[in-house]
Amino acid sequence: MKEESKTQRKKYTKVFIGAAVLIFIADSIGPFDITLPFGKVSMFPLIFAVLLGSLLGPNVLKIYTEDECKVASDMIMIVMAPYMVKMGIGAGHNLGAIVEMGPALILQEFGNLGTIIVALPVALLLGIKRESIGACYSINRDVNLGLTMDMCGPDAAETRGTFAVYITGAVLGTIFSSMMASVIASLNIFHPLSLGMAAGVGSTSMMAAMTGTFSGIYPQYAEQMTVLAGTSDMLSGVDGVLMGTFIGLPLTRWCYNKFEPKVAKLRKEPSEVLKSEKEKKKSEAASK
Repeated sequence: MKEESKTQRKKYTKVFIGAAVLIFIADSIGPFDITLPFGKVSMFPLIFAVLLGSLLGPNVLKIYTEDECKVASDMIMIVMAPYMVKMGIGAGHNLGAIVEMGPALILQEFGNLGTIIVALPVALLLGIKRESIGACYSINRDVNLGLTMDMCGPDAAETRGTFAVYITGAVLGTIFSSMMASVIASLNIFHPLSLGMAAGVGSTSMMAAMTGTFSGIYPQYAEQMTVLAGTSDMLSGVDGVLMGTFIGLPLTRWCYNKFEPKVAKLRKEPSEVLKSEKEKKKSEAASK
């Protein structure tokens, strides 16, 4: 028993030391922007930490074993807990300001559910399974990453999907947002202030990219759009937890269970949903 406890302590110590070294290296590199012809790419320390950490695993440099990676995975919830508490405190602190903004800012959060309609069918057609639930229920920024881990667990397929989109958004999100903002503004079908409000998707870097583009196109509304975008961004972070918990994730799960068997049949491959249902029935029959 003592030997097992000693082994566990060694694993945790090694993971903590590795995490501290990666934090130091990633933070030393620091955030910076890469300017491209169609916008800026913001590189944050988190990206470097994830990339460097992936190299230390058993599939590349083999500094960490599978068991040690499992220990690190179990620690994610502990690390994310303070952030979720911070978001809760922020929600309470800004509650009065949110109420004053009126129904428009609150209702605009439903627009973030559009990822379910647009992205989930594409993910299923590409053959992505339960990862598509976590990947497609929201825009998947910091709040959603913590939420998926809390509701599904750090090792769940849904969490892998959320994390994949989180990293992709961190690398390519600002470029895509800037390009999309230019295209949407060129259509001339939305008022500039509504565009500013829509820029607050819950990601500071994406919001900055979109408001910068909109401000260049509509300089007379630049200040108002910036204020609305900042308020909307704050609101997306606050009520994004509630939206994801009670609507986003449950609705995406329902859509997945409904359409995955049909898409799997179209792709001529086994259905994960049907397989899970058969196993559940066998387990219930065996228990009786």
